[in-house]
Amino acid sequence: MATSDPPLKDDLDIVIPTIRNLDFLEMWRPFFQPYHLIIIQDGDPSRIIKVPNGFDYELYNRNDINKILGPKASCISFKDSACRCFGYMISKKKYIFTIDDDCFVAKDPTGKDIDALSQHIRNLLHPSTPYFFNTLYDPFSDGADFVRGYPFSLREGIPTAVSHGLWLNIPDYDAPTQLVKPRERNNRYVDAVMTIPKGTLFPMCGMNLAFDRQLIGPAMYFGLMGDGQPIGRYDDMWAGWCVKVICDHLGFGIKTGLPYIWHSKASNPFVNLKKEYKGIFWQEEIIPFFQAAILPKECTTVQQCYVELSKQVKDKLGKIDPYFVKLGDAMITWIQAWDELNPIDAKKGNGK
Repeated sequence: MATSDPPLKDDLDIVIPTIRNLDFLEMWRPFFQPYHLIIIQDGDPSRIIKVPNGFDYELYNRNDINKILGPKASCISFKDSACRCFGYMISKKKYIFTIDDDCFVAKDPTGKDIDALSQHIRNLLHPSTPYFFNTLYDPFSDGADFVRGYPFSLREGIPTAVSHGLWLNIPDYDAPTQLVKPRERNNRYVDAVMTIPKGTLFPMCGMNLAFDRQLIGPAMYFGLMGDGQPIGRYDDMWAGWCVKVICDHLGFGIKTGLPYIWHSKASNPFVNLKKEYKGIFWQEEIIPFFQAAILPKECTTVQQCYVELSKQVKDKLGKIDPYFVKLGDAMITWIQAWDELNPIDAKKGNGK
């Protein structure tokens, strides 16, 4: 828990979306205080958000977003945690860690506080192995290695773009599952990290997530959700599906498992059902779309991949509902806004 010489101190921003005072940061102080925070205030921009003393932070509300992005601010969701992706765009650091304000420090089975951030950093700084599954899970974890029969030609691995952490206590369930299992809690601490295999999608959760912004940042768009949109609570999953297709294409890896955080608050399942209702039906067509998505070899940067994916979204998912045409357009706007705020990335071509 020592804060001396923390890893990646000058290379990582912590992005937090919120509508309330950030008292939860007191619990995270031993781990977060050395780092720079980017706080995205959702909801009423006139409300004053209080941040505990001693943290280095910048705070943006809706008025700030509108001022910085102008007309392109339309691609940033309002009244939805998807607003956090503005923090990804405005950051100038190589790495991002994002966490929800109802997530607290969890304890491992020995009762020790879990330093989630350091585990994410460990995941990101070690290679991924998506082309051949290692039965001891992450071979770069302490006490593990490549098992007998693992091809030596694949043991170098590939760069890790995303570290997807998990949660104890309140599981990340959809509304129907919440309604059926209202008292279910996740008490299972599984001491494992694994690379998600190439060609396999996963439901990405944004409440405990880290990524290499230089490798995959322009694809970490959480879509059009919340206020004025027909769907909510699919923001992080949409980003995860896009990111996985692009990572598979460009040769980047995604890890999931450790670290755990303590998810303290269950959202209202009836409110969630209203937000998710269309998505529950749409996902049965969205997921096969991503499973079948192919990016041409000419797409060699994240931006190029994302623009191509947006065209396919409009062409193939637009038949399901006009919303996907609007979303495809917003994906383009997002890339344009990203490149305006990150001109060096745009010039050199992100992803290579």
